[in-house]
Amino acid sequence: MTLIKSISGIRGTIGGRPGEGLSPLDVVKYTAAYAEWAKQQHPGQSITIVVGRDARISGPMIQSLVVATLSGMGCMVVDLGMATTPTTEIAVKEENAQGGIILTASHNPKQWNALKLLNQDGEFLNAAEGSVVLDIAETESYQFAEVDDLGEIFAKDYMDIHIQQVLDLDLVDVEAIRMANFRVAIDAVNSVGGIVIPALLKALGVSEIVEINCKPTGNFAHTPEPLPENLVETSEIICESGVDVGFVVDPDVDRLAIISEDGSMFNEEYSLVSIADYVLSQTPGNTVSNLSSSRALRDITEKRGGKYSAAAVGEVNVVAKMKATNAVIGGEGNGGIIYPASHYGRDSLVGIALFLTLLAKSGLKCSALRRTYPDYFISKNKIELTADIDVDGILVKMKHKYRDEQVTDIDGVKIDFADRWVHLRKSNTEAIIRIYAEAPSMMEADHLAKKIIQDIRQLI
Repeated sequence: MTLIKSISGIRGTIGGRPGEGLSPLDVVKYTAAYAEWAKQQHPGQSITIVVGRDARISGPMIQSLVVATLSGMGCMVVDLGMATTPTTEIAVKEENAQGGIILTASHNPKQWNALKLLNQDGEFLNAAEGSVVLDIAETESYQFAEVDDLGEIFAKDYMDIHIQQVLDLDLVDVEAIRMANFRVAIDAVNSVGGIVIPALLKALGVSEIVEINCKPTGNFAHTPEPLPENLVETSEIICESGVDVGFVVDPDVDRLAIISEDGSMFNEEYSLVSIADYVLSQTPGNTVSNLSSSRALRDITEKRGGKYSAAAVGEVNVVAKMKATNAVIGGEGNGGIIYPASHYGRDSLVGIALFLTLLAKSGLKCSALRRTYPDYFISKNKIELTADIDVDGILVKMKHKYRDEQVTDIDGVKIDFADRWVHLRKSNTEAIIRIYAEAPSMMEADHLAKKIIQDIRQLI
């Protein structure tokens, strides 16, 4: 059993003893702590919290505990039932709520679930806010409401509201998509995307929808992270079905992978790159991604006359940098599209609508569109260390060793070379250093990563 308590939420495997897995007692404890935090943030106010969940098997059980606990803390609850992460984020703003809880373990397997915590803006808590919630939980410094002060629970479906907001975006051209007469496939890994994405595609005027793994049973048809190695069968179906493009989302629909009409992966990194290119062509401005995302975004941003900025890894950090630089689009290379004209959260619905608009206006096949962007390849590696090794000290030494290159140390150490980069980050839970390297070919990326690993071994 595993229980991981972090500033971004509480994640764990279902079952086991309290404190060892995500047990019912742990769910109540951390939900109550979050409700107490919300009360402290809004003293004297009535507190409303929005709750949504993905289709995990444990979802109904976790949801009932969370909703009841929030009521027990005196909070009004807007219960969305099954809803995507971005839908829940949007609902927080629409309801003028003081916060939200998303019940999803994102791309993790079905035995996992989590409480992801939102502030009143429908955005993830920052480090300081998350730390307060954890402290309240550990000290159990919360108090449940008296019987006359219990919170009411309201059920509401936000799917259609979210879809309409996507249709209303200025850069989403529904008529162009309809005229393109697209045939589109969607793999929703048997989670909530199987309800929402087909409805979105129908509203966009897609002529034919091929549904793959769209029954929201929570029994994931394949490993739910939308990576090429998990999508071999999906790619084959897309290639054989004669569609123009295939989309794949993770269980909570905040990550978007694209598969071309020939079954080739568009590359998860290039979901953001292509969509950002379209947005920049219409609304010039700045962009942001995290330090471990492809340099291709910087290339197309500068080509369009904007400025690219890098943020520390983590959605909350990307959003903060986007606000600071007034970015018109940003996100993460894992397929997370953040479009401020909609809201500050990763949103696959927005990504799909913008990409289909781009595809329709380009007149190109999906595979041909991919070839219009610069090629980069990322090699993902790690080096395991013993517990007695000073990992921070190694990172400092690596920073010094490559001091003549462009070095960024806001999140580990990133070394930028002329046409490639390497990013070193230590794990918060294991004695390892993650090493991501990007170069114009996979061979070169692997070579760079191996060189950095050799450098580290010489410093041990």
